[in-house]
Amino acid sequence: MEANPGAIEQSKFAEFRSTGINRLSIGIQSLNDDLLQRIGRVHSAREAYRAVEHAQDAGFDRINLDLMYALPSQTLPQALQDLNNALALEPSHLSHYQMTIEPNTWFHKHPPTTPNDDLSWAMQSQCQQQLREAGFEHYEVSAYAKPDKQCRHNINYWQYGDYLGIGAGAHAKITDAAQQNITRTAVVKHPNDYLQLASTEQRHATKEVLSRSEVPFEFMMNALRLTEGFPNSLFFEHTGLPLGTIDSALQRAEDQGLLEYDIQLIRPTEQGRRFLNTLLELFLPAT
Repeated sequence: MEANPGAIEQSKFAEFRSTGINRLSIGIQSLNDDLLQRIGRVHSAREAYRAVEHAQDAGFDRINLDLMYALPSQTLPQALQDLNNALALEPSHLSHYQMTIEPNTWFHKHPPTTPNDDLSWAMQSQCQQQLREAGFEHYEVSAYAKPDKQCRHNINYWQYGDYLGIGAGAHAKITDAAQQNITRTAVVKHPNDYLQLASTEQRHATKEVLSRSEVPFEFMMNALRLTEGFPNSLFFEHTGLPLGTIDSALQRAEDQGLLEYDIQLIRPTEQGRRFLNTLLELFLPAT
């Protein structure tokens, strides 16, 4: 379950745990009050600390913290201190990722001053070193976990497995083996609309059956985020397509030093992980 550090959600942590929820992801983003204000977060660093303590007191031993770097005007020492403070809370998992500015947001209309590429890279590489020294395995582009504490839900997602979305705003991906097609759905977001439409087909705000030409790129877009890659057999198991469908793209990626593969495993190289978008473009369907 995902939770914000606000006091309202903290008061329910024990109830969440008693229902069987065994993993909590808390969106702290930073433990620096000045940086939190700059990115428009409504919680304080104190509330973030308290949220983690309440989750631990409620019995959660699988806790993920979302932590961003390259925040507006952030310095390298601030990024490293933020990570140190987060590690001191002893989470089992960290999602550590660079702030990106999304379309149709306040920052998109009023861009803040953010660290340049060189400083952002210094933050990423030095933070990764700290995470390694703290015993965290870097198993996905922005995911780090203590031994045996990886997020099983996210691994299923990155391996292009199916998942069911229940409730307002939920997304789902379902494979129909008999029809050999993959359907993506998104449920209407507003809770009142969902309650009125839950038993009807109109509950879906979007419903898309993927074409065979779209599936290879969708699969690779997820699976190549995994540091150790994936077994070759997974491509057929989760797409219904033979691996030969992407032979030419695999060869081009290997020739460019972005990917390595053999008869058992396909995985991105370190260069491929750094330039993931360039790697993924090789698997786009022909236009």
